[in-house]
Amino acid sequence: MAETQEFIATGRRKTAVARIRMTPGSGKIDINGKSFEDYFPTVPLQNTVLQPLQVVKLTHAYDISVNTTGGGATGQAGAARLAISRALLQVDANLRGTLKAEGLLRRDPRMKERKKSGQPGARKRFQFSKR
Repeated sequence: MAETQEFIATGRRKTAVARIRMTPGSGKIDINGKSFEDYFPTVPLQNTVLQPLQVVKLTHAYDISVNTTGGGATGQAGAARLAISRALLQVDANLRGTLKAEGLLRRDPRMKERKKSGQPGARKRFQFSKR
């Protein structure tokens, strides 16, 4: 029994984590058991996820199954984008220059700053009273 080639990758953004399985196919994308268009209803989020495939012109070459947790919609879309970019590198290492030029291989390190004790937020202070 010949097993089809499967590429597995992980992407993260903020507190969102996306794990993907990419197999050669017709371009079908499932996210958490739902269709891609149902999970990300807005066009900008859909474009974010599709960006690595569009850059290397492989939009309809692979079926992608995404399992994403944590964060919000934007974070999950960004995490899926990084995971797809990393999986494409497993497919063909020559795509590295193209993906890197578009900034698709860089993990976005920006996170929410933690709340500090003795104050109401990360940077905000309680009102100061001189007298």
